[in-house]
Amino acid sequence: MQQIMKQAQKMQEQVAKAQAELAEAELTGTAGGGLVTVVITGLGEFKSVKIDPKVVDPEDVETLEDLVVAAIHNAAEAQRELAETKMGPATGGFSLPGF
Repeated sequence: MQQIMKQAQKMQEQVAKAQAELAEAELTGTAGGGLVTVVITGLGEFKSVKIDPKVVDPEDVETLEDLVVAAIHNAAEAQRELAETKMGPATGGFSLPGF
């Protein structure tokens, strides 16, 4: 039982370390060849959105909207991959809610 408690404590420490590393990480998602850029943290918090003025066309707002969504998806995928990389070893392969 004591061994199990030690393993659980070690796992908890590894998870806390991984979460801290994720909170500090910034990931970038792009769309349209870099015309739209989104930056998020490793925890999935959005930091910024940059839109190149060349893509702003009042007659074609739908394309801009699509590019923003695509950049968000790109950044979110990078965040998921980083979270799996950081949290996987800490959790022994178990999936934690929100990661």
